[in-house]
Parts: sequence; C-alpha cells; structure tokens
Amino acid sequence: MSAWIILLIVILIGFVAYALGSSRATRLADGKPSKLHSRYGYHGAFVAITAVLPAIIVLAIWLVATPGMIESRVRSEFPEDVKALPAATLNLNYGMINSIARGVALLSDEQRQQIETLDGADVRTLLATKGVPLAGDPEPYMLKAANTLLDISQTNQLVMTIAVIALSAAGAFLGLRAIAPRFRARNRVEQVILAALILASMIAIMTTVGIVLSMLTEAWHFFEVIPATNFFFGTVWDPRFAAAGTTDASGQFGLIPLLLGTLYIGFVAMLVAVPVGLFAAIYMAEYATSTVRSVAKPLLEVLAGIPTIVYGFFALTTVGPFLRDISAQISGLTTGNYTNFIQAQSVLTAGFVMGIMLIPYVSSLSDDIITAVPRAMRDGSLGLGATRSETVKKVILPAALPGIVGALLMTASRAIGETMIVVLAAGVAARMQLNPFEPMTTVTVKIVNQLTGDLEFTSPQTLVAFALGITLFFITLCLNIYALYIVRKYREQYE
Repeated sequence: MSAWIILLIVILIGFVAYALGSSRATRLADGKPSKLHSRYGYHGAFVAITAVLPAIIVLAIWLVATPGMIESRVRSEFPEDVKALPAATLNLNYGMINSIARGVALLSDEQRQQIETLDGADVRTLLATKGVPLAGDPEPYMLKAANTLLDISQTNQLVMTIAVIALSAAGAFLGLRAIAPRFRARNRVEQVILAALILASMIAIMTTVGIVLSMLTEAWHFFEVIPATNFFFGTVWDPRFAAAGTTDASGQFGLIPLLLGTLYIGFVAMLVAVPVGLFAAIYMAEYATSTVRSVAKPLLEVLAGIPTIVYGFFALTTVGPFLRDISAQISGLTTGNYTNFIQAQSVLTAGFVMGIMLIPYVSSLSDDIITAVPRAMRDGSLGLGATRSETVKKVILPAALPGIVGALLMTASRAIGETMIVVLAAGVAARMQLNPFEPMTTVTVKIVNQLTGDLEFTSPQTLVAFALGITLFFITLCLNIYALYIVRKYREQYE
C-alpha cells in the first residue's frame, strides 16, 4: 500500500474520530453544554488530532529513515569486488537495481522465478516490455540484489501500513477514552494549533537561514582563492572560465561594473515606474469613481501577474527594435546619416520595460497608503476652501509620504533583483559607462551566466556566482529593512 493511500486512510480515520468524539461529548452533556469544559467541536477535534497527528509523524519518519536502511542492507550483499568499485559507479549500479526491482514487481510469479536464469540481454528485453528501460544489461548480482530489494521493500511497506493504521486507530481510541465532562479539550487543541503555527514560522525562518548559510559557505570558498578587495573594488569583469576539472583562478572578478549596471538599469526603471504608478494611485484614490476604480485597479494589477520572461521577450522583439529604428530616423532627419545611436539591447530598453513591470507595485502600494490617510484631513482641507488638487498636494501626499517612500524602496529592491528582463534586454557587456543607449549588464545576469553549462563547483569562475548572490541579497535586505524602518517610524503620525 502506497504512502498516499495510507495517508488517506489516516485522514478518514481522523474524520470518523472527530464524529465519534463530538457524539460522545454530546452524550456526556445530556443536552446541557454547561456540563462540559469545552464545546463539542473541541472534543471532536482533540480525538481527530490524537488519531491523525502521531500517525502522520511516524509515517513521515518512516519514509525518511527506511530508504537509507534498505539501501545499506542491499549493498551489504554485493560481492566484494563490486564493493571495491568507486562510489559513483556503485550509485549508478544501485540506480539500475532500483529500476530492475520496479520492473520485477510488474512480472507474474512464474516470470519472477525464471528471471534469474535469463542472461542480461533477455532480462533487459523483458523489462522493456513492461515499460522499464535499462541503460545496460544487468549483471547476475544485480538481479539477486533487485529481488532482495523487492522483498525487503514489500515487507517494509506491509509493516509500515499496519503500524501507521494501528497507531491511528489506537490514538482515536485513547482520545475517546480521555473525553470527560471537565476534560480541557479546548486547551489541548489550542496547544497543538500554537505548535503548528510556531513550526510554520520556524520553517520560514530556517529556510531563509539555510539559503543565507549556503551562499555564505560557497562565497567563503571563493574569497579563499580571490581576495575580497579584488572582488568588491575591482573595475574589470573578465572571469575567463577554467577548463573542466581545474581550479584555474586566472581572470578578473571586479564587482563594480556589474553593480553600476544594476543600479543604472534600476534607476531608469524607477524613473518610468514611479511617476506613472504614483499618478495612477492618486487618480484611483482621490478622483476615480467607484465604478472606474473597480475596473481600472484590477486591470492595472494584471501587469504584476505577467511572467517576467514575457516582458523580456517583449523588450527583445518589440521595444528594443522600436527604439533602435526611432533613433535611426532621428539621426537621419538631423544629420542625414541613418545610423542608430540607440542599441536594441541597452540600458534604456531594459529600464523602460522593467519600469512597466514595476508600475502595479508602485500603484498598488501607494494606493493603499493614500487611502489610509484619515478622511477627516480631506474634509478639513476642503472645508477651508482648498481645491481637490490643493488638498492632494498640500495634505494627502505629505501625510502619506513616509509610506510612499517605503513603498518605493521596496519597489527598488524588486528592480535590483530582476533577472529575465535584463538577461534579454540589457546585454551581457560588463562596462562602466553612463550612456543609457548602450548595453550594460547586471549582477543577476552574471549569476545566470556563471551557473550555466557544465559546472565545476571548485573553480572561482563558478563560486563567484555565490559571492554575487550574497552581495545582491545584502543590498536588497538593506533596502527592505530601511523601507520598513521608515514605514514603522512614521506610521502613527497621522492616525
């Protein structure tokens, strides 16, 4: 019985346990709920938890622990000459044994008895008819190991099924026995819910910690080969990929050209997104009717749901060629020489398309902040004779300014971390220049480049991607922390 079917049975037992627990509490109350410490639903929930939670924990531990134990048992029966093979070869052989075991499980009993008498080619052909292709002809010890693996797996599956279902039934029985008029079922249920909430929070926190630690570890390996000063203050990016299997550290790993490109493209994107998004937010919050707002706001936020790769293709096939052709026309009208001074892949192209992508972020966040300004401030300004536009300029925007600044900083961190648009629209040239019509590259583009292809995680040419990643993470983290600081510092000012 598969783990999913076992889990389904445990959940069904939980539903039955809930019904029995509620029914037992109802009978104990005898029509007077005041006799019970907790309501009927809490008693039912307690019995369901005792039936489901221990069984699921045991099932999860069983599924995690037993594969390694089974593999160790199967490998212990390998011939001595096979055990002496390299670890990589043993792993490949065990993978083939797994495939053979899956195929043998599909055979009839008669075919299973005959399979050890067949040679490797015949076994491969037989299993292929069952939809289990093998990379090569299995050796005799593989057939024996596959049968051993199949027998152990089937026994393990049977024992797991019996143990988990029995534990679930026993938990339901003990939960039912614990129900009494003064039993604090609500307290027990709330303790379990609290533990689940803490666990969910810890998973989120530990995931973040794990990501940071993994990047720091690999970045530390990079800085053991390349000095940190050369990385953070270098002005030339020329990694010169090492040959496979080598750790050649030749090349230059200057961060400054990539960082300048990242900030430059993000700045252009903010120049596009901030005015449009902020004006759209002001219109929807202060001028638009409820009907227009109910239509315009969802349509504007559709932009946030478009995958960034689509924006990248839009920049590559539409915006870039359009700006290039427009520049050629302008050059022809002014100088008579039709040369395009705007490249199809440029800072302007990437920044413009990224700005379009960021408009809904600016608009939505700013709209929520503007609408949070108390109505009394608007009415007071209008009552003193100010026009609506004067109220927006002199009252609403100053009151909402701290929140808007925080929203813009969060949007900037989103722009700095963008990848697919700049991969397709900004080019890959790591240069230090201020011409927005020329290509530049960003940190995210080079992370993609360094981690593409055949990888050797011992060379600085690959490890530099982790140094770039932790640098980008630190920049965006600082922006987000500063944005939250501004929002929290001035949040109470106009309440």
